[in-house]
Amino acid sequence: MNKFETFTGIAAPMPLVNIDTDMIIPKQFLKTIKRSGLGVHAFDEMRYDRQGNEVADFVLNKPQYRETSILVAGDNFGCGSSREHAPWALADFGIKVVVSTSFADIFFNNCFKNGMLPIVLPQEQVDLLMADAEKGENARMTVDLEAQEITTSDGEVVKFEVDAFRKHCLLNGLDDIGLTLEKSDSIAAFETQAAQARPWV
Repeated sequence: MNKFETFTGIAAPMPLVNIDTDMIIPKQFLKTIKRSGLGVHAFDEMRYDRQGNEVADFVLNKPQYRETSILVAGDNFGCGSSREHAPWALADFGIKVVVSTSFADIFFNNCFKNGMLPIVLPQEQVDLLMADAEKGENARMTVDLEAQEITTSDGEVVKFEVDAFRKHCLLNGLDDIGLTLEKSDSIAAFETQAAQARPWV
């Protein structure tokens, strides 16, 4: 998993509430176990019509938002089924941060496991960021995980909270496997000691 570093990116406004995981990645795309290739299908039923043509007025199809890396969303983002394909699809599209007033628990946890940062903020601060995101391509926000700050295109700073352990994992690019490998020396020592103590095993 890549380290989460301070970055500046385009923010897109998505004020819908209760955006569920089926809206993020519809069920017909869940056959794969690969994390790549799903970005083209993110928000598929909103992005494309039945003939597969782009819906011009969907936010991520607009020219100014095609390189979006930050979503400013409505309440209860990522609700619905527990499919991990939802954060896979967002990450493959290029999303690194999702801001909302609340998230479904499983989606929230899956974001961290896939190198994305979900940020929970009060409604008034989400409204501030939403208004900034509506400026289009000029809505370039800077997200500093170390300082736990979002800086708007106008230079306003919004502080956010994040669990210390999850912050450590993102800053160091550690998923569950990476965390285990941090203890590789201790694991090897245990295995050696166990083999000596119980050579018949």
